[in-house]
Amino acid sequence: MNRVFKFAMPFLQASLVKQILVGLVLGIALGMAAPSVAVSMGFLGTIFVTALKGVAPILVFVLVMSSIANQRIGDGDLHIKPILVLYMVGTFGAAVIAVIASFLWPTEITLVAPPESASAPAGIFEVFENLILNVVDNPVHAISSGNYIGILAWSIAMGIVLRHGTPATREVLSDAAKGVEFIVRLVIRFAPIGIFGLVSSTLATTGLEAMAGYVKLLAVLLGTMAVVAFVVNPFLVWLMIRRNPYPYTLMTIRESGVAAFFTRSSAANIPVNLEICRRLNLPESTYAVSIPVGATVNMAGAAITITVLTLSAAYSLGVAIDIPTAIFLSFIASVCAAGASGVPGGSLMLIPLACGLFGIDQNTAMQVVAVGFIIGVLQDSCETALNSSSDALFTIAACKRAERLRQPMS
Repeated sequence: MNRVFKFAMPFLQASLVKQILVGLVLGIALGMAAPSVAVSMGFLGTIFVTALKGVAPILVFVLVMSSIANQRIGDGDLHIKPILVLYMVGTFGAAVIAVIASFLWPTEITLVAPPESASAPAGIFEVFENLILNVVDNPVHAISSGNYIGILAWSIAMGIVLRHGTPATREVLSDAAKGVEFIVRLVIRFAPIGIFGLVSSTLATTGLEAMAGYVKLLAVLLGTMAVVAFVVNPFLVWLMIRRNPYPYTLMTIRESGVAAFFTRSSAANIPVNLEICRRLNLPESTYAVSIPVGATVNMAGAAITITVLTLSAAYSLGVAIDIPTAIFLSFIASVCAAGASGVPGGSLMLIPLACGLFGIDQNTAMQVVAVGFIIGVLQDSCETALNSSSDALFTIAACKRAERLRQPMS
């Protein structure tokens, strides 16, 4: 085992950000210069994203279970609670900002034919019903299908039970977690190759002109996400650490956000966020739980998407929108966003639920979903970048707050 680590260390310790930038530049160049060749390079991106999605469920299950099982009584409580508060406040705040942006710059969309195979929840009770069913899902099925709510539920339950197990059992769990983490770090190191394939094939198949018809809608969506990422989130972090939040903000966007932009999956980006927290020497008992939880429930970008597209549909149909309904929409969007799956396009299928607030029928709402898929090349990538980078950012903020509170008053 030591030989494996010795051989892999130079590869693992090289600057991943620089390698990703090289892959990004080469992917753009190939996509513009030789589209026919670039399309075939998409296979590299598919392999990378599939590998991440393959290891992520196992990582979450083993890591969370091991962390809780080996956690001393009282450890992590000081950190986890503020992180959960940040997740909830950040998601609701993002929905409110999206309402304000939609009121200032109302957008109308040309509704297209709805996708026949799509299905969406018919009401808020169905969302909660699906949530409960996911929690009690068979653990093997949850891991194989990527049901992260079920994975978290089982890993937390097993971790709590195994806290009372023998020291040998807890040590085995710890070793298993380290082994899975090492495999994940190897997979992440192939990110430059995967991103090269993703960028080149996407640029070759869609082109920049594909977004021309939805420039205003995209501007509202991406502008709102930028405000949340560079204003709202840093303000929340400042409230926690009481010093300049932008070094952490920019770092998480650069390292976590860029990776999530191309994978378009919060779940697949869990290993990247874990590596950031590990490098900053944050308490593993905290980030081993907060990062997987964040990938499941911290969905500010999804809340923005649901809110903006729902209000765009209302404007397009001439539906009157009052302030109380808009505020209630922010709450509903936050709840819906927390139930969105951590996979590409997960938030779009919850738009019909929010559209129901304005009496918009399911068929018309599904046409809005179709529009979401059309602009998804940029919208979903930016949404995931915001979601995933804030998972790491809020975890860092809570841990730094705990350090500040432990320091003696001068």
